[in-house]
Amino acid sequence: MLREAMLYKKLEDDVVRCDLCAHHCRIESGDYGFCGVRQNLSSTLHTHVFGETIARNVDPIEKKPLYHFLPGSYAFSIGTVGCNFRCRFCQNWQISQIREKDGQGLGRELFPEDVVAAAKNENCASIAYTYTEPTIFFEYAYETAKLAREAGIKNIFVTNGFMTSQALDVIAPYLDAANVDLKAWDNDYYKNYCEARLKPVLDSIRHLKELSIWQEVTTLLIPGENDSETQMKGIAEFIAGVDVDIPWHISAFHPAYEFGDRGSTPVETLQKAETIGREQGLRYIYLGNVPAENDTYCHRCKEKVVARSHRGVRDIRLKDNTCPTCSAEIAGRWQG
Repeated sequence: MLREAMLYKKLEDDVVRCDLCAHHCRIESGDYGFCGVRQNLSSTLHTHVFGETIARNVDPIEKKPLYHFLPGSYAFSIGTVGCNFRCRFCQNWQISQIREKDGQGLGRELFPEDVVAAAKNENCASIAYTYTEPTIFFEYAYETAKLAREAGIKNIFVTNGFMTSQALDVIAPYLDAANVDLKAWDNDYYKNYCEARLKPVLDSIRHLKELSIWQEVTTLLIPGENDSETQMKGIAEFIAGVDVDIPWHISAFHPAYEFGDRGSTPVETLQKAETIGREQGLRYIYLGNVPAENDTYCHRCKEKVVARSHRGVRDIRLKDNTCPTCSAEIAGRWQG
């Protein structure tokens, strides 16, 4: 559905500048932005993906991954075509790398009120804007999030973090949690493999903290690319500098898209990153895409407070968000 976009400015000669993400695309009349779904039509920026899902599922919240936000609950997850990154290792490249002009008609009509109704029908505690980058379907997410808030349903962004602070400020009253991909501690990595930049992602993580939106961070470790001690330490040190209570999900890479000929990440690499993260003071670290315990322990007395299995949460032992043994507060949003 064609709809006027939010967060853009009209310039001279029928050019518009999109201020939704850190690309700040200058788009001439008739052209699309970098995301491939926002088009300048006669000096008015439009989104082509409002109310059009390319993917919709009911997922455990832990799949996002969010381990300290409504554990054991389910999220109604939606995404559209398009992305503002060009990650050569993308796990969802079949939908994220589709552009509107090439993929018209692929989406399924599902308007904001339909999303909220479906989430309620499926007994989902939250709606996750995910699979592709939610920033590029911002208007759709924004209108849905407002209705979800009225219905008592939480809202989650699973994001690359490349949005502007302006975009975060607009969605903040309705956004409850986010998982941010911090892909590397190297701007060249972002430039060469994602066609993006590192600094805006770091700025978003800081700003999410300022806005008191619960966040967890995920890093996909790719052998020989971002798995050096320098990379791991840089990421862990940065997260700890923002807040030692931010959970860090360290995920194993498996061959995908243009990196289909690469090897998978050894478990030992993830364990090494975990050790480095704890040395930097991070309290909650979890390993992803490999068999792992991933229970949550009290940072003070080391008591197990949330027990998990590969199928989800088995037991929550928190007492009013605190450890039942020593009463230390366990950071998170444990109740709706």
